[in-house]
This record gives sequence, structure tokens and C-alpha cells, in this order.
Amino acid sequence: MKLFYLEIIGLLFASFLLSTFAYAQKTGNFPPPDNPPVIEAVRTTDKIVIDGQLNETTWQNASVTQDFFRMEPRQGGEYRYLTQVRLLFDDKNLYVGAFCYDSLGKAGRRVQDLRRDFEYGENDIFGVQLDPQNLKQYCVSFQTTPYGNQRDLQSFNDTNRDNDWNALWSVRTHPTDSGYFAEFAIPFKSIRYERPAVDDPITWGITFYRLARRDYEQTIFPAIPQSFSPYRMTYAAQLKGLELPKPSANIRVEPYVLYQYDDLKEGDVRTIDDNFKVGGDVKWAINPRSVLDLTINTDFAQADVDRAVNNLERFNIFFPERRQFFLENSGIWAGAGNQSVVPFFSRRVGLQGDFNAEPARIDAGARYTMRNEKRAIAGLYIHQAETENSPAASFGVMRYLHNYGTENNIGVMLTHRLDEASRELGLSQRNNTTLTVDGFIRPRDELTISYMVSGSRDNSNDTLGIAGNFFAGYSTNRWYLGWLTNFVSQNYNPDMGFVFQKNVIQHNPGGYFIWRPKNLPWIRRFDPGLFVNYYHDANDPGNFQQGSLYLFPIYIFFANNSFLEYAIYPTWQNINFNFAPLGIRIAQDNYYYTRQQVRFRTDQSAKLSVSGTIEWGGFYNGQRTSVEAGLRFAPIPHVALTADYEFNDLKNLGEQTENLRTHLTTLGARFALNPRVQLSAFYQYNTFDKQGRWNIRGSWEYQPLSFIYLVFNDTRIDGLENPLEEQQFISKITFLKQF
Repeated sequence: MKLFYLEIIGLLFASFLLSTFAYAQKTGNFPPPDNPPVIEAVRTTDKIVIDGQLNETTWQNASVTQDFFRMEPRQGGEYRYLTQVRLLFDDKNLYVGAFCYDSLGKAGRRVQDLRRDFEYGENDIFGVQLDPQNLKQYCVSFQTTPYGNQRDLQSFNDTNRDNDWNALWSVRTHPTDSGYFAEFAIPFKSIRYERPAVDDPITWGITFYRLARRDYEQTIFPAIPQSFSPYRMTYAAQLKGLELPKPSANIRVEPYVLYQYDDLKEGDVRTIDDNFKVGGDVKWAINPRSVLDLTINTDFAQADVDRAVNNLERFNIFFPERRQFFLENSGIWAGAGNQSVVPFFSRRVGLQGDFNAEPARIDAGARYTMRNEKRAIAGLYIHQAETENSPAASFGVMRYLHNYGTENNIGVMLTHRLDEASRELGLSQRNNTTLTVDGFIRPRDELTISYMVSGSRDNSNDTLGIAGNFFAGYSTNRWYLGWLTNFVSQNYNPDMGFVFQKNVIQHNPGGYFIWRPKNLPWIRRFDPGLFVNYYHDANDPGNFQQGSLYLFPIYIFFANNSFLEYAIYPTWQNINFNFAPLGIRIAQDNYYYTRQQVRFRTDQSAKLSVSGTIEWGGFYNGQRTSVEAGLRFAPIPHVALTADYEFNDLKNLGEQTENLRTHLTTLGARFALNPRVQLSAFYQYNTFDKQGRWNIRGSWEYQPLSFIYLVFNDTRIDGLENPLEEQQFISKITFLKQF
């Protein structure tokens, strides 16, 4: 019977591939140009004041780039929103000046809030991408909205993105009745570049893009097919004319001072603690290719807190990293962007136990990265202090990545964790090591292949394990076809990593058709398709674990980027282990059930937007109805109010045919005087464990990347044997100086 399931799933997917292969050849894509367009930057002798005005004389003398190409909502053809870009430079900065035309002026602008690293797709955006080393596999992007808030990121091969990378740069905007100006100053010290030989011209890769959110019109310079993104640097234009300053000893120092007050009550026991802390980070750009980061007495008090989750599935939940030191350059590690098999997962660092444990003090750490056109080398070392619950530990990572061809690479990564012996805890020394080989291949622009194989060794029980994945994706303007396989052996144990489950092999083939109806302008795209999820044991491939089909005949993006989906999930389960989601014990047996889902969202750039998911149907031997609903009201970009609600109704489930209802409510607010002074708050309550949580955070960026934070946390859990109440107040000042 298990083989029958596999055969049916395989036949369905094979039929899908065969029926679409012929059509997939008509892609609508086009290759990168043999002779890319050239943009000339102009040296300025004027003092450029970053005020969003572009009123210095040199701006008027600079050449204009305005021959943009439309990516969305239809590829090519005429577009509504003209964009003009000029480039200047002096001995310190690259300046980008843009005017984004919009006949409605202020009435046409769409900006949801004024936070840094704002959400893509919800706002009007203008951005510039730079590839200073002409790698064609990497770029940095600097983006803004009509209100001047900043978004910066690193992109690797147009697949993995480090959205939390922060550079030192500035931008100001100026609205008019016919659009808005944007004026960037990007210090050369914030960009890693090579100075060529004296007689060789300086050439950088560069792209511009603009999203006019009201009509979801995305334009790009130079032309890039809509199946890719503005970060696909093989299509980039060539920026010439720069006269670069000689790279200097670029050092960035960021000390902090912190005061923290904690009031903890567990049952009748109350503990009050206050702490004064000093530390900081140093970033030294040794040369244009190499950067050394040092951290001392590292603190993450201002980092976002995790939201509560009710897990009803058999797999571990992946909680993303939120701490800035670990977020920067995170895309260089093997497994970056994967949430199933991650050999190095930085959330294992700085915790007393597993992912959701209490924090442990990080004494010091160092990170080194080197990147050029041929290779990348990275290393990380962190020392974690001993606590009442965990020994002191050292964490080390080494990474080598070799580029070949235009967009191909192969790499190796070594991790080693050493938990030190502790007399107080009665623990002996133990260590854990992983060795990973991974690669990326793009034989043609539409086809992306990646692979990873990782082995682990744990000296505590002298076990060896293996894990990895394989992915192949074919993406065109009309089709997406893909295959993903993840595998984890029973003994794979990455003490510095994350796996979604042990002793499992997952196969996830599928694809969808992309239809952009010319005669239905209210539909931007319609993507019906099918994906298969099939899981079986790694040590006994014939032992079936779980299988499901994800059929989505309705998957529609409307002209304003609102969205509607209807999906159906036929599901097979083999429960042969102890499994009790939310405490309801499921009998060991084989199950078949079907679930249905409706998912929608309205225009997320509007002042009032809603979103929701309704899911119903069988669930093992019972029934489950789940509802997720979201509401956001942003009357002006300075104010945004949100409300989210999750409801689960379980009926006749498990060995005792139990009923259970859970309610998870989250309320949020964000207030901004401007992009540099903001106050955010959220409250969350989960009826399952009777946990309520407040997080209130104020921040003032009093100069670029220098902040004052005030943070208040309040957590109350009544669902424990000893109810817990914890209040925390944090004040922190950081100062950044770049030499």
C-alpha cells in the first residue's frame, strides 16, 4: 500500500511534467546582453547637501538614465511611471539622484510605515544595486521610499538574501506635486571594491529599479526578465567613469552602554536583579576584499522577540535569527536560506539550552570574511560563558567557497562546538563537529541547481550521521518546475545546526503555470499548480512516514497585488511513534484525510488591509478547523496598527477523542515621528498555555546607525504549576564611528 501511494504520486508528477514540457520552451525570457549598456558617473566639485532637492548645479550637468524596462504587471511595452536617475561622485561618496514621476503627487504615494528595512511589495520603492567587484554572483542594494526610510541588503546569486545587512549611508527625499526626489550618499568606505591597475578602467555592475505600488508597476534598468529580480547581476549595466579613492584602513567602532532591570516571580519566589553592562563591536575592513568583525560582551537586548506558535505538526519549528551580529553576512554559510537542514544555525549560540532557552552571556567573538571574483573565505569564533544551567562553550565555523564559470560555485564548511568541563554542573568535556560540502550551479538563466551534503560526529557517543539536500528549479515567465529533496539520518547531530526531523527523507517535486491574461487587466497573474510532499525513513526507505498533495487550482494575484488561493491537501499519515500535538495523544496507526484551504489578502499598500486563511477538514482520526486573520490600519505612514488572530478547533481527536480550542491573539502598534524616531509595541496572548506577553520598544537613531533604545518586556504564564511573572526594563545607548 505504501508503494502504491508513491507510485500514484510519481505518476501524477510525471504526467504534470510531460504535459508542460513542450510549453515550457516558450519562456519569454531573454539572455543577458553581449554588450551591456554603459552609465557614466560624473565627478562633482560642488558640496552635495543630502536634502532630497538635487538643486546643486552638478546634478543638472549629469547624464540622465531613464530608459527603464517594465517587469510588472506585464513584461515590456509602455509604462506609466517615468524614472530619471543621475550619478555623481567625489572623493568620499557615490551619489545617486532620482526623480520618480507620479501625476497624483502626494495622493498617489503608498508607504505603510517608516521603519528601516521595510517590507518589499507594500511600498513605493526606488533602489540601486551595486556589484563593485563585477562578480555577477553578488550585489548590495540600497533602497528608499518617498518618505526616506532605508532598506539595504546583500544578495547572493539572486537566491539568498541577507535583508538584515546594514551599511553606513544616507538618503533624503523630497515630495512634489508630480512625484518625489530621492538623493543617496553612499560612502565608498561602505562598499567593498577593488582598485584596478593604473591603465585599467574602473567598471562596476549596476541596476536601478522602481516599484510604483499603486498599480504594482515595477520597472528596471537595464532590462531583466520578469521571472528574475533586480538582483540578477548577469544582466547589469556597466558603471564607468569613477575615480576611486585608495582604500584606507576602514575601521568602524560601535560601543554600547546598557542598564537592565529584571523582576522575576515564580510561584511565591521573587528575584530582582539589575545589571550594568558595557561592550561593543569593531568592524575593520582590512582591504576591499577582507573584513574582520570583533565583538566583546555582546548584547542583543534590542532584538525582536519571538512570537508564540502552536505546533500541530510532526516537524520541529524553525525560529529565524533576529540578532544583528549573526545576521550580517549570514548568507555566506552553507545552508543559508534553508529551513530544513542547516549545518550552522546561529541561534544555537548564546543560549543555555535549546532554541527557546534562556540567554547565556557571550564573552567575545570574531568573524572574518574575504570575497573576490574567484573565492570566498569566512570564519567565526564565539565564546559563551558558563551559566547555572550550561557549561562554557566555544563555537567555531570555517567556510571556503570557490566560484567557477559565470554563476557557479562549490564550497566546504567545518563547524566545531566544544562544551567545556564544569565541576559545578558535574559535566565532562564534549565536542561536536560537522563537515559540509555544498554547491550552486546555474547552467542557464532559467535553471538553478543546488546541493549540500553534511556529516556530523559527536564524541559523547561517538556517532556519525549524514544529512543534506538537493534542489533543481526551472523558472520562466510562464512556468515554474522544481524538485527538492531533504534527507537526515537518525544519527545526524549538528550541535550548532538545525534539522526539521531526524531519520527522514523528504521529496517535494511540483510546479505551476503562470498565466497573465491580456484581456483581464484586473488579474496580474494566475498560477495554478501542484506540489507533492512525500516522507519516508532514511534508515529504511520502504517505511512510509507521511505524504500529501498540495493542489492549488486557484492562485490569483490581482492588479493591486491582492491575492486569493483555494487549495486542497489529500494527506496520508503513518504514526508509528509517540506523537501528542498540543498534548493530545494520537494512536499509532495509518490515517488518510483531506483538508481544504482558502487564503486571501487585500491590497497591503492601502490604508486598511485584511488577510486571512481558513482551513478545514480531517485531521488524523478527528476534525480540525483553523482560522488565521489579520488586520492593519495605517492612516498615515507615521502610524500603523495591527491585529492578528489564530484559532484552532480540534474535535474528536486522539486516543481519547478529545476536543480542544486554542486562541492566539496579537495586537501591535508602530508610531514614528520620522524614519529615525520610532515607538513600537505588541501584546500577545495564547489561551493554550495561558501566556501573555508585552514588548514595547522605543528607538532614536540620533546619528547614522547610532541609537538610543528603551525596551520594556512583560511576560506572564498562568498555565504552569508555578505561575510565572517576569518584567524587564532595558535602556541602551550605541554609538557608531567610522574612521
